[in-house]
Amino acid sequence: MSLRVKQVHVVKRSRYQEIVVAEVEDFGRSLILDGYIQSSEADEHVYHESLVHPAMVLHPNPTKVLIIGGGEGATLREVLKHKTVELAVMVDIDEDVIEVSKEYLPSFHGNAFYDPRARIIIEDGLKFVSEAKEVYDIVILDLTDPYSSDIAGPLYSENFYRDIHRILSNNGLVVTQAGSAFFYRDVYNSIANSIKNIYRYHLEYQVWIPSFGYSCNFVLGSKEYNPIEHLKKEFVDSILKFRGVETKFINGQRIEALVSIGIY
Repeated sequence: MSLRVKQVHVVKRSRYQEIVVAEVEDFGRSLILDGYIQSSEADEHVYHESLVHPAMVLHPNPTKVLIIGGGEGATLREVLKHKTVELAVMVDIDEDVIEVSKEYLPSFHGNAFYDPRARIIIEDGLKFVSEAKEVYDIVILDLTDPYSSDIAGPLYSENFYRDIHRILSNNGLVVTQAGSAFFYRDVYNSIANSIKNIYRYHLEYQVWIPSFGYSCNFVLGSKEYNPIEHLKKEFVDSILKFRGVETKFINGQRIEALVSIGIY
């Protein structure tokens, strides 16, 4: 897949990766890490809403949410739309991504970094989770693809998912983006099977992200709630309305469709 870059706003080499913000033809302003588009103005909402809201809706009262990764702040933005949330902790290893996003990607984070409910921590997510004492209702893993970055690899392991299970409440959930099942089936299967082995219920779903050039896969693990039974159109729409969540892409019909299609 070839994309035409119309204008480059910033290029920076952090301790961990190359960070680029550029105007990309057809997709607008985009965050590019080590040559991979992470978010684009045209479709970032499709990715972030799909990652965040199925898990958030499935939990009846998510008050404490942990985000690992998500440096541009869009996942944090979507989490904070739920009025039940009292604390959203975002842990990212690369402070430079956050600072670049604050300056060049304001529509992506929507000032979520400055919300009083948000706590931003610069740390390795693996280390943070292993040392965590707090308990969370939902953990969201918004990471670079497991095959595109050395720093993300260990955060897709079964050991890491078990550590997350430890810091989840009794009815807690975890959701991760899992790259492309089509192009990297073995890697995807390892992620999906690991979560399936640990959690009582699991859900696999996928959403086409045009700027990625493929369907992005997601895997959700749940201790108590069966997503296949609960994520129906009327239920989802009623929860989003009650919590005052406004979306551009995700709604009850789309979530029910994602759950129905799934990957099995």
